[in-house]
Amino acid sequence: MPLHRPLAALTAALLATAVLAGCAQSDWSAPHPDPTAVGEPAVGFAPATSPSPEATVHPAPGSWKNVHPSPGMRVVLLKAGSDRPTKTLVAAITSWANAEDVELRTVAAGDDLIDGIVQAMKLNPDLIVTAGNDLIDPLATVTANHLDQQFLVVGAEIAEPTGNVTAVDWTGASFRGEGLGMSSSYDAASFTAERCGRGIRAGIAAVLTGMTGVVLWID
Repeated sequence: MPLHRPLAALTAALLATAVLAGCAQSDWSAPHPDPTAVGEPAVGFAPATSPSPEATVHPAPGSWKNVHPSPGMRVVLLKAGSDRPTKTLVAAITSWANAEDVELRTVAAGDDLIDGIVQAMKLNPDLIVTAGNDLIDPLATVTANHLDQQFLVVGAEIAEPTGNVTAVDWTGASFRGEGLGMSSSYDAASFTAERCGRGIRAGIAAVLTGMTGVVLWID
């Protein structure tokens, strides 16, 4: 016997609610173990002696490939801008998260970029990964006052990073903000899907193995 329309509508609504509940994101305010590295980097990833703060490290190509985050790592993708390099970075970070069983949430910073950073921190993630040159100066303002929050900047760098800010750069990227202007070697075409993918994986390997506060150069 077919359902009456009111009952059918109610049933559909309940099913929709159940689907939404099943897709609900986990509660990030709940206790959560710190993420760990699964696997180890190859020889040549880190220098023989621990790098000094703000140092530029040149990891051997591909030396980060065997390092993965423990399942359920909580990552916020903080993005700003609609230019092609930023879009390519966002796609690469999202692809990495999907492949690595990472819990990813995205915050799109609006006109108030500092507020966007604050909103990302309020989510209580293990790591905030940023995409977009517009975020560099606001990050320099905020990150030094929140040393308990780890940040990873891909495709740019902060001029004077604290130990909680790790960056990944290459020839064609390396925007530094603080009125320094765009690097003369800046090349939007250098932000390929392949290079951005390498950037996020190298940066994650550095964060998970404790090599933070440095710039990884991946040319």
